[in-house]
Amino acid sequence: MLSFINIFNFIILLLFTGLYFYQGYYVIVALFKKEKVMVAMKNHKFAVVIAARNESTVIGQLINSIKQQKYPTELVDIYVVADNCTDNTADVAREAGAIVFERFNRQNVGKGYALDFAFKLIINRNEKYEGYFVFDADNLLDENYIAEMNKVFDNGYKIITSYRNSKNYDTNWLSAGYSLWFLREAKYLNNARMMLNTSCAISGTGFMVSDDVIRKNNGWKHHLLTEDIEFSIDNAIQGEKIGYCGNAVLYDEQPYIFEQSWNQRLRWAKGFYQVFAKYGKILTKSIFTKKSFSCYDMLMTIMPALFLTLISVTLNLAFLTVGLINIETYPEIIRETSGAVIMTFANSYAILFALGLITTITEWKQINASTKNKIKYMFSFPLFIFTYIPISIVALFKKIEWKPITHSIVKSIEEVRQ
Repeated sequence: MLSFINIFNFIILLLFTGLYFYQGYYVIVALFKKEKVMVAMKNHKFAVVIAARNESTVIGQLINSIKQQKYPTELVDIYVVADNCTDNTADVAREAGAIVFERFNRQNVGKGYALDFAFKLIINRNEKYEGYFVFDADNLLDENYIAEMNKVFDNGYKIITSYRNSKNYDTNWLSAGYSLWFLREAKYLNNARMMLNTSCAISGTGFMVSDDVIRKNNGWKHHLLTEDIEFSIDNAIQGEKIGYCGNAVLYDEQPYIFEQSWNQRLRWAKGFYQVFAKYGKILTKSIFTKKSFSCYDMLMTIMPALFLTLISVTLNLAFLTVGLINIETYPEIIRETSGAVIMTFANSYAILFALGLITTITEWKQINASTKNKIKYMFSFPLFIFTYIPISIVALFKKIEWKPITHSIVKSIEEVRQ
């Protein structure tokens, strides 16, 4: 039995290494390869679409940051979907200068439905937009955001994601954990993908979609709990390459209360399971039939890490339980299994700490936090990721519905960039 435990844990380690080795290569590429420099020959006309539910506290600041863009104002219109609001979000958005659609639908709940509602209404207005920016109400934009995204769009990319920074990195270990993850995703995943000419992935907010894609999909057709990764995977399967613009900087608010963080990431974990159930088979098939590395990359995003971790934890705990029940007969099981669990934890902590360390060092000037907290939160970053283990287990069995996250960090773009 002991040899089986050791062999099993070694196999899991090999699988992790083999499946995710390419992401180590991404880090090397992002560190040493020069980024693509793009220029725009034309300024295109865009619409900004914001899905907001009871966001009167923060939405005005987002709209103000859009209006302060160093981009021709006549080429940017702002639309807000006040989605099932019970506050004055619609009034605040109108006063700030947005065109507001109010939506009341308690059956089809979620950001995907709100976006679909907005896109169809905008298309019916017969406005001639070439692309649509999608933001959450708590976001803030750097003044060059739209101009920089326009450069990538003008170079032929129909879907583009951006650099996701944080309004409240410094709040606590939870907000810092989210922030480091998104900074790492921007710098060491999407940035490397862009340099290697493979497809990137959108992440919740801060992206642009061409009018062609929206019309082809007849609006927004992705309604699983993680509509962003569903959208990314659907486009990878179709062969549509998603671009990345590292010079377009967006700031958003991260949860800092554990209950909110738990509920949000529970929805994300469940959404990943949903996406895998719906697209896993065709995604796997596309890796071979279309020789698509992007499909492999997306498959690694939604499946192996969660499942391999859950299998490893479950089996090691099962062996540990057997050892505790039969402690007099098999005392060595407890020793070997507990040692394996500790070693796995230590190795995982070291890898995650290294990712947090590299990201913190290279993005040091972008992180709005004290030096002390930048260093401290590198050490708590692996612990933040470890909390996904119980979340992933609960998500397997619990029915989860979309719920809005309350945003309360009221800052202007000037305050965030101090």
